Amino acid sequence: MATSEEKKELIEELKGPHYYRITVSGYGGEASYMSVSKEAHDFWKPICQEHGDSELIHYIINAEDQTASEVNSDTEYEEIDAKDIPDNAKFMHDVTDPESVGYNWYEPASEYEHVWGVASDNAYITIEKVDSDEYSAKFLEDVVDHKDLNEFINELDEEVDYEIEHAEGLENGLSTPAKGDYVCQMYSAEKGTFFDSVITTPGLIDLQKLKFVIDESLNGEDTLWSIEYDGEEISNDGGDTNGKGYYADIWQWQW
Repeated sequence: MATSEEKKELIEELKGPHYYRITVSGYGGEASYMSVSKEAHDFWKPICQEHGDSELIHYIINAEDQTASEVNSDTEYEEIDAKDIPDNAKFMHDVTDPESVGYNWYEPASEYEHVWGVASDNAYITIEKVDSDEYSAKFLEDVVDHKDLNEFINELDEEVDYEIEHAEGLENGLSTPAKGDYVCQMYSAEKGTFFDSVITTPGLIDLQKLKFVIDESLNGEDTLWSIEYDGEEISNDGGDTNGKGYYADIWQWQW
């Protein structure tokens, strides 16, 4: 039986506030999904099929530094002659304004969906108790030490015999084009920390109060969108990732 002194120590331990840093790291990326014309699709699709996506990537990432006419004088294309790129294929530009440069790849004019996050099957969660809610808070102890995110969620579900589900999809899903529309995806693959936040709890953290919003992105990748604790969304203070490469694709939406 616990002594009165031990009980007092336990009460002091449970009294808050308590602070916990939650980080999620791994592989994921940033993607821009934009509508393009049939003409743009018909120009770039055969090039991607024959030569891969490098020429399409080159056009997209350099658009913000070039006017529409300057695209045709670009000498850095390796598989095509820039002079052959027609105006109706320059979907990153407003060709009616010859003086303006194109849009940057992550904010194109025709974007209908934007994704940034870690892929849930390549994600690891760490939860540390810290001594304050400051960015420079001192580490106190590990609560969850770099555990596979999907395994962690499954363990939480098993603890309550799946009576509580700790992962759910987006409430309204993603914006998608209509069947038959033409789509371009520009994707920056990244590695590092995608979620970093410190939460304050009145008592010791209850892991069963965590919930993860995970939904399939338009490229088929299950992405972590947000994390909740006790019914409230946790503010993500930002990630620290390194780019691992660009990927692009263009296709006709079939669904």
